[in-house]
Amino acid sequence: MTTFDKYPTTIVSESKHDVWEGSKHIVEQLKTIALDNNLIAIECYPGIDVDKLYRDVIQPLNADETIFTDDLFYSNHTITEMIKSNLTEDDVFGTFSPHSLKELLDDEKVKDVKEKMKNNHKKNIVIYGMGSSLFTEECSLIYVDISRWEIQQRFQQGMPNWKANNQDEQVSRKMKRSYFFEWPLADRLKKALLSKVDFWIDGNDIENLKLISKEKYLQGLNQIVSQPFRLVPFFAPGVWGGEWMREKFDLDKDPVNFAWCFNGVPEENSIFLQYGDCIIQTPANNVVFYHPTELLGNKVYGRFGSEFPIRFNFLDTIKGQNLSLQVHPTTEYIHEEFGAHYTQDESYYILHSEEDAVVYLGLKENIEKEEMIKDLKEAKKGNKDFDDEKFINRMRIKKHDHYSIPGGTIHSQGKNSVVLEISSTPNIYTFKLWDWGRVDLDGKPRPIHLHHGLNTIQWSRDENWVKEHLTSPNQLIAEGEGWYEERTGLHDLEFIETRRHWFSKIVYHETHDSVNVFNLVEGEEAIVESINGEFEPFIVHYAETFIIPEHIKEYSIRPHGPSIEKTIATIKAFVRV
Repeated sequence: MTTFDKYPTTIVSESKHDVWEGSKHIVEQLKTIALDNNLIAIECYPGIDVDKLYRDVIQPLNADETIFTDDLFYSNHTITEMIKSNLTEDDVFGTFSPHSLKELLDDEKVKDVKEKMKNNHKKNIVIYGMGSSLFTEECSLIYVDISRWEIQQRFQQGMPNWKANNQDEQVSRKMKRSYFFEWPLADRLKKALLSKVDFWIDGNDIENLKLISKEKYLQGLNQIVSQPFRLVPFFAPGVWGGEWMREKFDLDKDPVNFAWCFNGVPEENSIFLQYGDCIIQTPANNVVFYHPTELLGNKVYGRFGSEFPIRFNFLDTIKGQNLSLQVHPTTEYIHEEFGAHYTQDESYYILHSEEDAVVYLGLKENIEKEEMIKDLKEAKKGNKDFDDEKFINRMRIKKHDHYSIPGGTIHSQGKNSVVLEISSTPNIYTFKLWDWGRVDLDGKPRPIHLHHGLNTIQWSRDENWVKEHLTSPNQLIAEGEGWYEERTGLHDLEFIETRRHWFSKIVYHETHDSVNVFNLVEGEEAIVESINGEFEPFIVHYAETFIIPEHIKEYSIRPHGPSIEKTIATIKAFVRV
């Protein structure tokens, strides 16, 4: 039986006070708010089902005037034209839009609405939709929030983007519009509103909305950064996906496979906050926005701002296939081409492998560069298969190996392994060079990005360079009774430091002035404890990723439960500052 907790929850309060579940109870509470303030603004993150929100919550309020903000912006076509240069013609890549919501508003429509609101100050008015908070300071402000993973599921079901008539467009293009336009736009506004929101609505479950007061919500966020915590993992199929996670984590039997598990990515993952018997799901990014210094540390915040710079996820190819042959951009390339501040440097920590498992890493010695470029171009046209054995360095792997993959390094995970991918957070800039001649799960070819890929490959990184620089050094750092600590990576080009601890006794840790991200890579169970009693003991199980906020400073980890008197291991990542 699996011990992996797929629904980790932080208990904030034994009481459900100031939490209202279901549309009926939400409406009742909002009606009491309307008695104190005749103007209610309901700000919505893009992806909220505003039609159902209107039917279930807004219409039953019976306000004298209801205003939908989508009607106050320029037309869908006009906005799409305004951001056209950011979206580009590429299926995957674009550049981040610098637009603000105010730039997208139709001034004449806004003028009419503000005049109407001014003249109707004695009437009850509800203004709702994205940007509703922009129209007045004197209001009760409600924020309806949703996780990015839920948004992606809704895209799969045909939901269009905000201010777009693209129900039938490819999900990848919907995601691109969100990634480069909607989400940065909405997140900038959300950061400005954090201290102003009076009530939050959990909009992830369309059939069971939940309302929580500002005080109770902030209590939950405060608790998160005062203790170790886990994010809610999500699992997704892929053309190369495997079967290890399905069996190990007792996942659903219906999906064709499970390729990914995102379990340490606050931009993508949620947090569950429990109040009595009610669970509020909130984007983990809100914790980063509201408590950046407590979570990240002053030095990391000073370097990255309110972005979580470390990412943990699983890649499963057991009984599956190879990942695409790919390369991530160098820092210079990603900045010049896409305006991003840093690139996706990464590493593969081998969590499980079969006897035939390999990684593809770097180039073979003395290859002909122009010949390889020609063959990749011919393979992209479908004229031939790319001969990876001729050009690409391939290495046998075993459990607990750790390989660095700085930007510019050709790489791929072969079949029959499970990788814990430890990387910097940007997760959209993967330049596929060759995809073994296959189509995706939807039957369509996966995009190949030779132009970007060939411009970023570091051709000097051949097998000798890889052996010297990118294979795990397992350098002993320190040791004591029942434990020792190793440096396992990453390369000097990468800003993430990783340390592995093998231990059968208690190990004392410090945060190194950075948020710490962990995974229990060996052993059934461990317990994280406070040195000074500032948080309750926190239990983790095999393969679970967990986060230690920087301001905790010192803590300990030891084997627990079935792992007592056994040797277990954690991998720990933090930012070199």
